[in-house]
Amino acid sequence: MNFNESYSALKAGFIFLLALSFITSCQSKSENKVKVPEKAVSQKATVVLNQVADTAKTKMVWIKGGTFQMGSEEPEFPDAKPVHAVTVNGFWMDEHEVTYGQYAEFVRATNYKTVAERALNPADYPGVPADKLVPGSAVFSAPAQEVILDNPLQWWEYVPGANWFQPQGPEVRVKNLKKSPVVQVSYEDALAYAHWSGKRLPTEAEWEYAARGGKEKQKYYWGSELMPGNKWVANIYQGNFPDKNTGEDGFLGVAPIKSFPPNAYGLYDMEGNVWEWCSDFYRPDYYSQSPAKNPQGPTDSYDPDEPNVVKRVQRGGSFLCSDQYCIRYKAGSRGKGEVTSSSDNLGFRCVKDKVN
Repeated sequence: MNFNESYSALKAGFIFLLALSFITSCQSKSENKVKVPEKAVSQKATVVLNQVADTAKTKMVWIKGGTFQMGSEEPEFPDAKPVHAVTVNGFWMDEHEVTYGQYAEFVRATNYKTVAERALNPADYPGVPADKLVPGSAVFSAPAQEVILDNPLQWWEYVPGANWFQPQGPEVRVKNLKKSPVVQVSYEDALAYAHWSGKRLPTEAEWEYAARGGKEKQKYYWGSELMPGNKWVANIYQGNFPDKNTGEDGFLGVAPIKSFPPNAYGLYDMEGNVWEWCSDFYRPDYYSQSPAKNPQGPTDSYDPDEPNVVKRVQRGGSFLCSDQYCIRYKAGSRGKGEVTSSSDNLGFRCVKDKVN
């Protein structure tokens, strides 16, 4: 999910192309695909390494509380300014993103149905026949040739039937799914799992504190070099976005958990792979008024680009991030997402204040 791609654009594209699909289908028996774009140091932290708890069958790492400099001075990230000192209390964090296998356990226990599986409301799509409103979600689809990066409709496809258990749609079989991060989950879907497991979603401050792993003033969460030791240390996009992914890091899409080394706190994939939901509402100016201790985010959402759309913070970037297009896997940068949106590069992990 790219920071600059909006829910409104998704919805508008969905409506237009669904209607176009309907009109065309009246003239031809051939199927038409619907394309859409996808839808926050005065004392270095320390952590008790290898101290874990087996809660909801997920190892959790204790992150000792401390103070750090939150945000980024990079000019590309105006909503990550000003850089400011933040103190967080200690907390437990999942060592990796919630997996498909773990989410499947939750669904079996609760019969929960994700947003992408639910019927669409015809009132939200005026002019589109009800039988064309098929549940689904956004899936990255590389164009056949190089394109100008001005229209996400060129590389995002609305796939009917795409959801958490078939993230690229019913026609695509995904390898290593059980050990891969669950994707195609909205904020509501992530929150439901967190509550069921006795945990919660991390605040934006907790997430960044944990991702930094005690490092300050680094360009990337892992350090100052993109490829330390000439090795890829995160699942991001290599090649020419969006048409030619060279897969130099070993993956063209989502990587199974623990495919790359953990950070100094023992946390895996805090950058790249899949975006991660945080609990905070998104406001671009929040850092100018954020409290210095345990910030919980603003009381409501506001994005001047889409003032009527409710958004929450997303962090970490994904396998689609590169310096050509989405650079928000870099340290201190922020993402945002409409709360009912999902895509095949969006997941989450959980935290807990204490374990039993």
